Amino acid sequence: MSGADAGEAISQIHHEEWARVVASLTRRFSDLDIAEDATAEAFATAVERWPVEGLPTNPGAWLTTTANRKAIDRLRREHKRDDKHKEAQIFYADDPPEPVGAIDDDRLRLIFTCCHPALALESRVALTLRLVGGLTVAEIARALLAQESAVGQRITRAKAKIKANNIPYRVPSADDLAARVSGVLAVLFLVFNEGYLATGSGTDPLRQELTAEAIRLTRLIHGLMPHDGEVAGLLALMLLIEARSSARLSAAGELVSLGEQDRGSWDPALVAEGHRLVRQRLAAKVTPGRYQILAAINAVHTSARDARDTDWSQVLALYDQLVRIDRSPIVALNRAIALAEVDGPGVALPVVDRLEHELAGYHAYHATRADLLRRLGHDSQARAAYDRAIELAGNAAERATLTRRRDQLR
Repeated sequence: MSGADAGEAISQIHHEEWARVVASLTRRFSDLDIAEDATAEAFATAVERWPVEGLPTNPGAWLTTTANRKAIDRLRREHKRDDKHKEAQIFYADDPPEPVGAIDDDRLRLIFTCCHPALALESRVALTLRLVGGLTVAEIARALLAQESAVGQRITRAKAKIKANNIPYRVPSADDLAARVSGVLAVLFLVFNEGYLATGSGTDPLRQELTAEAIRLTRLIHGLMPHDGEVAGLLALMLLIEARSSARLSAAGELVSLGEQDRGSWDPALVAEGHRLVRQRLAAKVTPGRYQILAAINAVHTSARDARDTDWSQVLALYDQLVRIDRSPIVALNRAIALAEVDGPGVALPVVDRLEHELAGYHAYHATRADLLRRLGHDSQARAAYDRAIELAGNAAERATLTRRRDQLR
């Protein structure tokens, strides 16, 4: 049976069987969320297996049985956890199938499947981070600078829309990739960021299993879409950041800032590969997107043999270009950091202060503000800003660094 035939069969069965399977599981487990999630898992497993193993004799019964097993597995996993949000990743298969469709990697196929263009981009990102990326609702909320309740509602609404509109869980074709790639890149960048600097207080500050997986999947997309500038830009950005990972944590367990890192310990192969991708994008002479500009900024940083040699004017010019296409407060905050290096902390501080309304709950906002106040000699205000940053910081390594800086004030 071909992948296309299986996809068509699954789509048709989806229309006929979804409500029946959910109703059956709800009667058994008295939990609509578990019933819907287990049914989604069953359809996802069908997407993976049926193109390889063939259509079962009784597809409806197969889906019901599989969904029941998924529901039981879910209940067992949740019974062992205190926090209901720490659900297991819902898309998995006991025996990974052979590659099918346009995408050869199981997890990447599922990410593209979740990033359906019928869903709003923010819903695609939240849903995919939860279901495929394995991040908790709390981690997603911190990554998106959103309330946990709002993120939970996005995920619930996305599931409801999938059900109401009968959106099939199917393997995307090659023609689907371009329409879905922006959401996929957003997901992978957030997964990478969670690995680069974990937001959870009970996790390791650096989660290299996440950064490595994000890079691996982005490489696969680059192979599928070698002429897509944003894919190449994101890959370059990840490589240039990952190259510095061995220098980011001190022996005392503190995070080491970019300016204080031992640049001799950076990975030269990753730096060279990232620079090569950036040069290729520059040579293309097309208007760069967000990831390409961020990669160029990191290329400037990693080109300097000493932090004092950093071309901050170039960094600021790149941020000026970035804010025209990405008006997020995080970009504005990072631009202000570069502005402080070019024009001084006195010029940058009012720019940072204007971001308070949007970033009041973001620890890096308060840490940046504390550093500018320290440089201006306003130690009492800097101490208060450090206190707030420490209170909001996500992990022990960040708190240790911020505490040391605060305690060094007069």
